[in-house]
Amino acid sequence: MSKTLKDISLLIIFTLLITFLIWLPHILALPNFWGLVFNEGFSTIYRNFDGLEYVIIAKTFYSPLLIAALPQSLPAGYFASHFPGYAVLISIFAPLLGYLQSMLFVSLISTIAAAIAFYFLVRDFRLTDHPLFLSLLFLILPARWVIVHSVGSSEPTFMFFIISSLYFFLKFEKSQYFHDILIASLFGLLAQITRPPGILLFIALVLYILWRYRSSVTSVIKRTLPLLLIPAGLLGIFFLFSQNLGDFWAYFHSGDNIHLTFPPFQVFNKAQFWVGDIWLEDIVYIFLLGFLAGVVLLKQKIYPLAFFVLTYLAASSMVVHRDISRYLLPISPFVLIAFEKVLTSREFKIILPIILLAIYLYSQNFILANTSPFPNVHLFN
Repeated sequence: MSKTLKDISLLIIFTLLITFLIWLPHILALPNFWGLVFNEGFSTIYRNFDGLEYVIIAKTFYSPLLIAALPQSLPAGYFASHFPGYAVLISIFAPLLGYLQSMLFVSLISTIAAAIAFYFLVRDFRLTDHPLFLSLLFLILPARWVIVHSVGSSEPTFMFFIISSLYFFLKFEKSQYFHDILIASLFGLLAQITRPPGILLFIALVLYILWRYRSSVTSVIKRTLPLLLIPAGLLGIFFLFSQNLGDFWAYFHSGDNIHLTFPPFQVFNKAQFWVGDIWLEDIVYIFLLGFLAGVVLLKQKIYPLAFFVLTYLAASSMVVHRDISRYLLPISPFVLIAFEKVLTSREFKIILPIILLAIYLYSQNFILANTSPFPNVHLFN
């Protein structure tokens, strides 16, 4: 067995092991584990936000009549805040697995795919001397990522597309082969139809192109034209909403799911609806690490990754939501790359077992509380 195949096999096994360990106390419905109560069983995993909302989209494809027929009270327009990429994948596997099981299956497969894409990114472009170890860390850091890829959510799929798009963009920068930037653009398109922030990938890469090739109009056009697939995907989603929901701008009319405000850093305002908290110091550290990572990537001359991180952070500084760690998950793989010297050091490996326990307990505590108000989830299957 080649080293590459062996490493990929370990990534798959490690992903399955992490997921199993997160699911285990729910499967066993443990009455008490470290003070945490799992008596609702595995339905807690099914009911975690935002999985069931994507199941609803998979079953109805934004049809108001079909949405109204389901056992839930949300208006059809609310679901325009969720783009269809993840839901389409759920619907593909649902005839074989059922919608709930397909929801988790797509998250799991997407996590494996994202880890493998990250492995090839750091290995092929020599961004670390320890590609396997850094890829294993990718599956557990940050802690919010462990939660997201263990339940139904669109982030694993989105992150796989983002990492893959940047991989092929970096490859194009070296090879100059048109098919590489075309593939990068196609993955960017898939990212866009999976989550609204996919447009930030387009903005970041265009900003990089304009900066890097500002003296050559031909180079700018050559790189930018294929990337126009990404905003074309966004327009396609809006057209879908106009057909199924009767509103081209339905995303912007979907209620309180649009958390962008100006001026920046309104997340540090307790009065904001999705904040309601004064214990927000962790958000300061999240932004600190993120911006520092962007600057480090600039210093390392990994410019496309740096532009993506800094563009995403600039946009996220205007997000007003307590769960900012989730909104910033798409930059986390590149933050790991920026700090890989520390993360692969002997000192970090010494403290890692202690942190693993903290991550596990944090994940379970969050999952237990982050459930949607649907008592009988099997009605959605």
